[in-house]
Amino acid sequence: MKSQFICQDCGAVFPKWMGRCSECGNWNSLLEERIEKKKSAPKGTARQVQSISSIEVKEDSRLSSGIGELDRVLGGGIVRGSLILVGGDPGIGKSTLLLQMAHHVAQSGRKVLYVSAEESPLQIKLRAERLKIKGDDIYLLCETSLEQVIATVDAEQPNVLIMDSIQTISTEALSAAPGSVSQVREVTSVLMDLAKNRGIATFIVGHVTKSGTLAGPKVLEHMVDTVLYFEGDGTSIYRILRSVKNRFGSTNEVGLFRMEGMGLIEVDNPSEMFLSSSPSFEPGTVVFPSIEGTRPLLVEIQSLVSQSNFASPRRMALGVDYNKLVLAIAILEKKRNLFLQNQDIYVNAVGGIQINEPALTLPMMVSIASSLLDQPLPKKMIVLGEVGLLGEIRSVPQIEKRLKEAYRLGYERALIPKAEVKVPGMRIDEVSHVDEVFSIFFTT
Repeated sequence: MKSQFICQDCGAVFPKWMGRCSECGNWNSLLEERIEKKKSAPKGTARQVQSISSIEVKEDSRLSSGIGELDRVLGGGIVRGSLILVGGDPGIGKSTLLLQMAHHVAQSGRKVLYVSAEESPLQIKLRAERLKIKGDDIYLLCETSLEQVIATVDAEQPNVLIMDSIQTISTEALSAAPGSVSQVREVTSVLMDLAKNRGIATFIVGHVTKSGTLAGPKVLEHMVDTVLYFEGDGTSIYRILRSVKNRFGSTNEVGLFRMEGMGLIEVDNPSEMFLSSSPSFEPGTVVFPSIEGTRPLLVEIQSLVSQSNFASPRRMALGVDYNKLVLAIAILEKKRNLFLQNQDIYVNAVGGIQINEPALTLPMMVSIASSLLDQPLPKKMIVLGEVGLLGEIRSVPQIEKRLKEAYRLGYERALIPKAEVKVPGMRIDEVSHVDEVFSIFFTT
């Protein structure tokens, strides 16, 4: 029987063992996998086919999780027979979220089976007491064997199955260690067949690597229907649930939570967590209405420009794309003759959110210029727009939705690209070039 070696971090395959993976550069990440001799596949039989129009869509094809933010990220609820992967850093709240969801689903009359391969029943009981969950309708199984889990599913027939976590479940069909690439791939494949054939909505928890990506082969994300990332800083009480893949809804949708002693609490006004609570409006501060999935969020962009003490000035981007920062600096130097070659520039998106949309370019440029010139923008104002290399300001999608959200939160003025958009009660300044922006706000 031959062997091959697979990197746990990037999934690269090598014919022999090496101390360091030549693909991702990580040390001691290669695990041995036995290659079994393939048997000749038997001939299949023809199956009956059907047209798409003949398939009926039932009204109860989705279950409500009882958590509005989770339903939003899933596209309207839990789809029957779907396979959902939830990843995140250790201690971020994955198990807490799924236990709260299991409680709400069980209260609606559905049967939930919670399979834990990492914690004892006592640990889960203590968490449930902290969350004020009685758990009378939640059935718990602490097991690491996939065969035992399948047998329990056959006996209990649950509507929702939670597997915590996929890296600790193993099958007897393979001799590889739990958590290896082959075990994760095989266990996920079996769970996918179980979910599709029996209509069981299945949640699987996945660990992440040091680089922040889901551990295991990349094919794991391709096999599942939905991939959710639970993000957040350990020093902050806020958590962001982000959808990066969803076959049943919008991708890049976000759900916002606040971690408290009673568990995860939904954030009613999501823009409050991304706006500073400081009453003063300092130079370098710009409010930008971002679009995350289908939801507009007001995010505060802060810039700090200071004299550099080094030959090469620093450029630091937190929550924004570094390449967009470099682009904004280059346009300011070329089109507005601002001397930034001896300045350290730091740009931060408040609240820990990651923004990567083109409409951020103009707010970032205005923020940098405001800090450099020490001239604040007017209060209760938002800025959005994409800036080209020639200094032209281009339109961005969903401008009206962004403006209405800003007006609802009390903002009275907006700087936007030229567009036929009007919001009663809001003053709108339309610009087509960066020169017009400086003529309105800054004195150089």
